Amino acid sequence: MDFAAIIFDCDGVLVDSEVLGLEASAAYLETHGFSWSPADLVRLFTGYRDDVFAAKLTEKYHSLHGCDPSPGFFEGLIETRRSRRHLLQPVPGAVEFSKNLGGMKAVASSSRKEFLVSKMQRTGIYDHFAPHVYSADLVSEGKPAPDIFLHTAEKLGVDPQGCLVIEDSVNGVKAGIAAGMTVWGFIGGGHCFEGHGDRLTSAGASLIVRDFDELGVRL
Repeated sequence: MDFAAIIFDCDGVLVDSEVLGLEASAAYLETHGFSWSPADLVRLFTGYRDDVFAAKLTEKYHSLHGCDPSPGFFEGLIETRRSRRHLLQPVPGAVEFSKNLGGMKAVASSSRKEFLVSKMQRTGIYDHFAPHVYSADLVSEGKPAPDIFLHTAEKLGVDPQGCLVIEDSVNGVKAGIAAGMTVWGFIGGGHCFEGHGDRLTSAGASLIVRDFDELGVRL
């Protein structure tokens, strides 16, 4: 297939970060009254920028407890997730695929820049995309708004309608569609539980790919 550029999400597509700390986070949140499974956390929050995630979780906390989160609540949750960061691995096949993929390519992520670059460097992926690595702190609105994808297309100098987006989250799929791009759902990350592909399709993904081998065949 002929696309002007291919734009990848990072977390859950290139690096298997979404699965890290899911069980520990669910256990932490249970101590604060939430009865969410790891799959629930993926369904409710994957793909949001930090500020949007915090606002969504604050809303859930207020609905449950009738007040804002207690002091240290978010810090405790962040530390729970970050305590697993040394276990970070690339998604199977991501490094080799990124190395061999020709043409225009970029990363458009909801992560903050310093975290995004660090994750990509530690997993051996960064050099295959630099300098076209863009984080959502560069734009006004995070996913599901289209801002980061439109920003990336502008930096690449290509028409958004000629771009293919590879996304693992409902919010990312919605953002790519809103940007006028073709979006394929990716379910090769460790956090993609049963039914994940169906949710991406319902959000507007035109194709679901299971892993990088299938992505290569489809392209």
